[in-house]
Amino acid sequence: MAEIIIPGPQGRIEARYTEPPYPGAPIALILHPHPKAGGTMQDPITIMLYQLFEKHGFGVLRYNSRGVGRSQGAYDQGIGELEDAAYVLDYLENLSESPRFVWCAGYSFGAWITLQLLMRRPEIDGFLAISPPANHYDLSFLAPCPASGLIVAGDKDSIASPEDVERALTKVRVQKGQKVDRAKVAGANHFYQDSREELIAVCEAYLLRRLEEAENELRKEADEEAGVDVIVEEEDFED
Repeated sequence: MAEIIIPGPQGRIEARYTEPPYPGAPIALILHPHPKAGGTMQDPITIMLYQLFEKHGFGVLRYNSRGVGRSQGAYDQGIGELEDAAYVLDYLENLSESPRFVWCAGYSFGAWITLQLLMRRPEIDGFLAISPPANHYDLSFLAPCPASGLIVAGDKDSIASPEDVERALTKVRVQKGQKVDRAKVAGANHFYQDSREELIAVCEAYLLRRLEEAENELRKEADEEAGVDVIVEEEDFED
């Protein structure tokens, strides 16, 4: 993991970056909680999400949004923070060599930014949204949600309860072939005190399932292409 400084829209953006382990490896962007509530890229859940993707062969980047840590600028009600996220995703993609998959993950306020970002970036293949504060922010912009992902909430969360999330998602549609899964962590509050390992286990199980499905799909496509080649060769031989 390296400390890097990104020249962002409002000046420097402080970040941590793990290079992809091989050319074409998948990449993931991790977004931290609300800056006004002490959220930084050093938040424990943000770090654990970063380590999850790093563990499974992703190039990963997390950063401090404007006005946080050594990042320049000032909090901008989510508007500038979304601009930062889009800019940093561009930067991450430019550091990578044709990434196989692009994922985004965020916690709390970072989950809300994650969900907005994927609406603007069709290259995002999957997402993890941890405790999006659906009672504070409208999620109706997910119309329709363009990528499959997982939304997780603690069943004792008074800030972003599973009921609030479900209520917000009742009006949300997804594009054909996509699915937004939901999961609850038993006994967990918004900060997942004493429940962080359980949270990451839920996220890891989902990530591994999605990666396996993607690999199976790629193998199927490769087999179909190989079958077409064989047919062509046989026809050429008969002629």
